[in-house]
Amino acid sequence: MPTQLPDPAALGEPALTEDGTLVVDGRELRVRISLRRRRLGLTVERDRSLTLHVPKGCGLRRAEDFVRGSAGWIDTKARLSEERRQLHPTRSLRDGEIHRYLGRDYRLLVVDAMEPDTGPSAAPAVRLVAGRLRLDSTTAADPVLARKALADWYSRAGERWMRGRLQPFAARMDVPESSVRVRDLGHRWGSYRSGASGGGVISLHWATFQLPIHLVDYVVAHELAHARVPGHGPAYWRLLGRALPECHRLKEELDELGRRVWMGDLGC
Repeated sequence: MPTQLPDPAALGEPALTEDGTLVVDGRELRVRISLRRRRLGLTVERDRSLTLHVPKGCGLRRAEDFVRGSAGWIDTKARLSEERRQLHPTRSLRDGEIHRYLGRDYRLLVVDAMEPDTGPSAAPAVRLVAGRLRLDSTTAADPVLARKALADWYSRAGERWMRGRLQPFAARMDVPESSVRVRDLGHRWGSYRSGASGGGVISLHWATFQLPIHLVDYVVAHELAHARVPGHGPAYWRLLGRALPECHRLKEELDELGRRVWMGDLGC
């Protein structure tokens, strides 16, 4: 039976709050609290920010001691992150520009205002038609609006494509099948949140759907494995290996190819 953690309030310590921040020796960390976690953990995100994963009821002093004891590990990961720093391209969102969907190239075609869909709602500003990503010229005139329209298209297309995609991985790992949301996650490919009723929610960055299918599957399975194992220790990789025996090779491929994926940055 797990040992009951002391109440931080009883020790006179401030309580750590979900999605709050903690500053230790000049390092700022985002705090994530997990009901299933028993140990503390650290994640160095792709933008080199730090996330501290803590069990519910973890005291401030314990968290600070853990971060200080992990200083060498953090420095090593930061150096690796710098060596592998993101080389994400910028896009101008002009006519003829190449964009990817599920690993295939599609040329952007700026067109005059598109005809509305059948029904009362207006047509989306971006459509994939006959092998071209058709972008409404009015939207294309404003790069910020055009970026949002493309991100919205990737989100809609990604959520449609994901229907039924999780079931084989959930069955192999014997975990509940999660729901999927596609949105902007900054510099993360995905995240997993457990649900109150047992089923969790996987969030995927819309840019994930530029990757080849086998790497999208890797990101999905990677997050789904967190339904059982919160961290990235040996038990986690054993579980993920049941769904994807080649998971270590796929991780290396994602680390390399992922640096060249458009994450929404705009150029001139």
